[in-house]
Amino acid sequence: MSDPLQAALKVAASGLSAQSTRLRIVSENLANAQSTGKTAGSDPYRRKTVSFATELDRTTGVETVKIAEVGKDTSAFVEEYEPSHPAADSRGYVKYPNVSMVVEMADMREANRSYEANLQVVKQARELIAMTVDLLRNS
Repeated sequence: MSDPLQAALKVAASGLSAQSTRLRIVSENLANAQSTGKTAGSDPYRRKTVSFATELDRTTGVETVKIAEVGKDTSAFVEEYEPSHPAADSRGYVKYPNVSMVVEMADMREANRSYEANLQVVKQARELIAMTVDLLRNS
């Protein structure tokens, strides 16, 4: 087993990486929330989802988090009647992405808070390592 503080840094770093990917996916969803298909009746942007998994780091013996999959949300698209829109189908309906701003904002807030928590762990572990080094120097 390696140093517990180094292990804590490794776990927190994996959390930072996973949450930053999650924030990127949320931002993609938000940016494309009103994107329609390019041609009549075509499908618009489909919301992306992120799945996490644990992974054993063999060098430290600790479990870290990783992105297991960036998937697609298979829920139905939102259809609105807009016969003059270039992406309208033969019935006059336009398909809009299955992106809910409320869900994305909640997901963004949760990812942001998780990122901040992992950042605090990194700061605390670095501070403790520095204190340990100082203590060893002065003894």
